[in-house]
Amino acid sequence: MSNRAIPVVDLSKFVKGDKASRQDFVKELGEAFRNIGFVGVSNHGVPRQLISDFYKASKAFFALPVDLKGKYEIEGAAGQRGYTSFGKEHAKQSEVADLKEFFQIGQESRMKNVDVLEVPSFMDLGIKLFKSFEATGAALLRAIALYLGLEEHYFDSKIEEGNSILRAIHYPPITREPESAIRAEQHEDINLITLLVGASAGGLQILNHENKWLPVIPEKDEIVINVGDMLQRLTNNFLKSTTHRVVNPPREEWHVPRLSIPFFLHPKPDMDLTCLESCVTEDRPLAYDPITAGDYLDERLREIGLKK
Repeated sequence: MSNRAIPVVDLSKFVKGDKASRQDFVKELGEAFRNIGFVGVSNHGVPRQLISDFYKASKAFFALPVDLKGKYEIEGAAGQRGYTSFGKEHAKQSEVADLKEFFQIGQESRMKNVDVLEVPSFMDLGIKLFKSFEATGAALLRAIALYLGLEEHYFDSKIEEGNSILRAIHYPPITREPESAIRAEQHEDINLITLLVGASAGGLQILNHENKWLPVIPEKDEIVINVGDMLQRLTNNFLKSTTHRVVNPPREEWHVPRLSIPFFLHPKPDMDLTCLESCVTEDRPLAYDPITAGDYLDERLREIGLKK
């Protein structure tokens, strides 16, 4: 691992490898999710050119005047589609808004996406990237199902046409001393797993077992994957949803904006998040009441200020 905060695994070992390679990958990914909750993934299958093109389109969108971006903010969508303006979202334990604005793309069958007229390629590229992330996420969840002793395709039907979200996040230049806020306050993700392509600037940190913040800097062409609260809940804390944040850069770099593209892989709203029986033991007694993914998402969106 050298000085890396997180290990790295090679997804091609699972997707294209023989039985022994697949078993190695399942063990590596499972142990990373159990012990750290974060892992770097190489040979993930998400095309580099597609990522680069969507970055460019996102940059063009966020460069638009505020009033133009504002017309893509959808009343009543709880930030699940279209644009969410600066200062709307906060971590659940914080009253101070994060220093970011974002745009979200999801399944057309669940809620209509919003075309950005000023950047015609934005939505087309976003939907292609969404589908690519979705395929990679499904492969990772198959490995996790095997690690948990479940049938390999346990998650397939649960995530098909689910509530997954592709989010383009823009952290603008910092122009004055922030009022105790950082770009993204410490939090855990809501979903099953998150897939994140390298941001345009540093700042991502994870909180380790010793309560120390460690920087996560993906190598070229890696994506970072982390466990979300839904997967932690389903596994009764066997897999770890790790606290993370995005800190502000040093003052001399305040003028540098940051662009980040996470994919939040969500199941269908009716997925039962009741803890798996195999994950409830004498050493790990039942920690959560039964709830559906939809009810849990609704609860969390209210906590972070996106839903009233």
